[in-house]
Amino acid sequence: MKTSSKTLLALTAAAAFGGFAATAMRDAIEVPALAAPAALPAVPTAAALPAAVGTTPLPSLAPMLARVTPAVVSVHTKQRVQVSPFGDDPMFRRMFPQLTQERIAESLGSGVIVDAARGLIVTNHHVIEGADEVSVTLDDGRTFAAEFVGSDPDTDVAVMRIKASNLQAVPLADSSQLKVGDFVVAVGNPFGIGQTVTSGIVSAVGRSGLRGLGYQNFIQTDASINPGNSGGALVNLNGELVGINTASFNPRGSMAGNIGLGFAIPTSIARSVMNQLVATGEVRRGTLGLEVQDVDARIAQALGLNETRGAVVTRVFPNSAAAAAGLKAGDVIVGANGQHIDDRNSLRNFEGLQSVGSRVTLDVLRDGKPLQLSASLREQPRAVAGAELDPRLSGVTFAELPASLRQSGAGGVLVESVERGSRAARSGLQKGDIITGATTGEFDDLPGFRASFTRAPARLIFNVFRGGARGPIEVL
Repeated sequence: MKTSSKTLLALTAAAAFGGFAATAMRDAIEVPALAAPAALPAVPTAAALPAAVGTTPLPSLAPMLARVTPAVVSVHTKQRVQVSPFGDDPMFRRMFPQLTQERIAESLGSGVIVDAARGLIVTNHHVIEGADEVSVTLDDGRTFAAEFVGSDPDTDVAVMRIKASNLQAVPLADSSQLKVGDFVVAVGNPFGIGQTVTSGIVSAVGRSGLRGLGYQNFIQTDASINPGNSGGALVNLNGELVGINTASFNPRGSMAGNIGLGFAIPTSIARSVMNQLVATGEVRRGTLGLEVQDVDARIAQALGLNETRGAVVTRVFPNSAAAAAGLKAGDVIVGANGQHIDDRNSLRNFEGLQSVGSRVTLDVLRDGKPLQLSASLREQPRAVAGAELDPRLSGVTFAELPASLRQSGAGGVLVESVERGSRAARSGLQKGDIITGATTGEFDDLPGFRASFTRAPARLIFNVFRGGARGPIEVL
């Protein structure tokens, strides 16, 4: 991104006059989907500045924003929920389950028109998650019902479609060209007060490791991203979309105000997810097909490594991309496509952002010596029927854990569904159970779980996490 001295002056002027917004955030990473009800009128955000200082024209971001703001929309969702007049009192709720009442829960977010001809709008998954009705209000005041196209919880990207004429879209930039220090502008609908613009710089790129936020490769910015900004636009000074605003961080809550830690999904990810959702309604991810663990001090010493970094391969699954690439147990993966791999979570995060068939160059240490291996990622299985693994598991379907759980440190597989009256149901398995261990062997994810059934044990016992408690279940 190139900036002239006039552009720098423009951003300085925008920063000086532009910052009036309250920050209301939860105590950790917040995904600000919910905002105050949209009862307040739109508030003009342009400051009244002179056209010139003396004979010198005053630089301004207004011409660029005039092209961008018509493409940023307000997203209004409604969800029908059942509530009890007894609140959260468990005793009365059990005694009078029939006394529930239907209530309409409403929330506000933002979205970006990325294809005017087809009426395609990109927003966050968490903005529209669970909604029964979604409507979109344009910058010119028109409101349209939105059609759901698809969403991907693991990257927090969703796509909607509206049928409207005279739409204006934001062109997508190559977010991989962003650098720390580049100027950016966030546009959205914070707190439901109306469209608002904030400015700042790119504070970091490739940010990951934020607990509970799925697959991550965030743009970090100090431009204010407040509740209701979710799904809005992060643009460069050319008016091109570089990211979708998704989260903010404030460990002290709303009393601290904005502390300049906002995160956006780069367009390189949003574009890939959007194209898959529009084409097929779902996202297919690639995988290497291996199990790894973190390199700790003990492993580093045993393998003769100079630093405690990387993901050591503990198992390579047959007929996998890793097997075809020549990876072996004991190899330490320290890089992928030029990105540092510091631990197993960073490798899992890297894999989760790659599509099926992606070519990956891995930087590997084998016997302490560096080498490079090339792999073509194969499709990551999303679910498996229990009957395919063992007859005792007839009627149950297992799935990968959501990325948000994996990023928070959880490992295992999810019980996605259990057929009523099936063998698995009679053994006590329930939908939503998390299987964290089994007598079949160790595993961290669905491929490892499948591979552990190479030899069926005489007694099949699962370690199950359910409702905050853990315990064994023997499958008979």
